[in-house]
Parts: sequence; structure tokens; C-alpha cells
Amino acid sequence: MNNKTYTVSEAKKKLEYYCAYQERCHKEVTDKLKSLGMIAIAIDEIIYHLIKHNYLNEERFAKSFARGKFNHKHWGKIRIKRELKFRKISEYNIRTALKEISEEDYIKKIYLISEKKIEALQQKTKQEQQKKIFNYLQYRGWENHLIYEVINNLFD
Repeated sequence: MNNKTYTVSEAKKKLEYYCAYQERCHKEVTDKLKSLGMIAIAIDEIIYHLIKHNYLNEERFAKSFARGKFNHKHWGKIRIKRELKFRKISEYNIRTALKEISEEDYIKKIYLISEKKIEALQQKTKQEQQKKIFNYLQYRGWENHLIYEVINNLFD
């Protein structure tokens, strides 16, 4: 636990830097303020300040999160949606965020990561490769029908 106490204005400054460094969601900001020992009234005031001054924007966070996880972690839409829900992002913002990923890029990405995975599994049997690829893609939140389509196309 943090022993230092903060005034509301000190906490505002600290959280402005926290939000300016990287996009944050309300849940992360609230958790951070609680870890700083702030009370509920102060938390509400600080969050209001951050939203008013555009440090905190849930739609912007969701879009950035979806693009980042798709491009860098190669997550599918199921995983991205689950992680955004965990962060208490609204359904509207989740739908908006998923629109950031074009259908064309989505299909290209699943084939690209599947082909890379096949290369890494050359010494395995066809069945083992298919099972490993299925598990790999499913864990990363890709839709089952897409996974089956990719496996069928790559192994036929």
C-alpha cells in the first residue's frame, strides 16, 4: 500500500501524466486512484477533470486497444471483446473499436499467423499441426468458423 497521501490537485497532475503516457480506461484510472488512497468523492472529481480535459476517453481507449492487440499480439475479435468487457468498456465502444479492424486485414492476419505457425511445426504430423494451430488461434480469440476455414484451405 502507498503510504504517501495526495491532495486532489496532486493526484490530478499525477493522473494527467498517467493518462498522457498511454491511453487508459476508466477502470484503470479508478484502480490507480484507489491505490493512491483517494476517496470516492475525490476519485469522481478527478475522473470528471480527466474526461473534461480529454485525458480520458473510453472510445479512444477502446479503438487504440483493439488496434494494438490485433496488430501486435495477433488477437482475434473474441479475445479483444472479452478483454474490453473485463475493463468495463460499454458495448457501444466495443463495437466501435472492432470496426477499427478491416475485414480484409482480419482475414490476411489469420492466414499470416497460421502459415508462420505451420512453418514452426514442420516436424509434426498433419493432424498435430492442425490441432496446434486450432488451439493457438482459439486461445488468441479467433472465431472457430474462421479457424476451420483457414485449416481446411492451408491443408488441402
